Amino acid sequence: MTELGPVAWPPDPIRTARLVLRESEARDRAAFIELFASPEVGTYLGGSRPLDELERAVPEVPGRRPGLFVIDLDGAMIGMITLDRRDAARPGHVRPDGAEAELGYMFMPEAWGRGYAAEACAAALEWFADALPGEPVVLCTQTANARSMRLTAKLGFTEVARFEEYGAEQWFGVWSATVLPRSGGNSP
Repeated sequence: MTELGPVAWPPDPIRTARLVLRESEARDRAAFIELFASPEVGTYLGGSRPLDELERAVPEVPGRRPGLFVIDLDGAMIGMITLDRRDAARPGHVRPDGAEAELGYMFMPEAWGRGYAAEACAAALEWFADALPGEPVVLCTQTANARSMRLTAKLGFTEVARFEEYGAEQWFGVWSATVLPRSGGNSP
């Protein structure tokens, strides 16, 4: 997130039953490039990026910033989760001044359909709720993205609005910690 406030970053790795949420490392570079170059991953995110462009642009240690968790399965990156402040100029807010924390996620296609996204996002939301109690978390996804729509419900996001953005209908919701399924992870 652009401004985490009184939260030390990076937190200790967060462990769930199958995954580790951790800060990015140099060994994750190839996986970041593969993730952003994947046509399947880019379907609802504005498309994939050219491999040669990514090879030039991705730093040696990609994604090392507050709010970005690498999702690690058995020592390999299978995806990432971000918690960023939603731009006040974009549609969809639950606060008059905007700047809510927004959950984002991207997973390798081979990790889809195995519950990893739900497990990892639940752990990140638990960490966030402990780190910044009472802060709202929002999520925006295309209504056409059936997998993401199922995940929003599983995580306990409640619909606030629908609107047109990026040439597609968007679903916008807010998260309530009271309905979060526990991931079984440990958050320091």
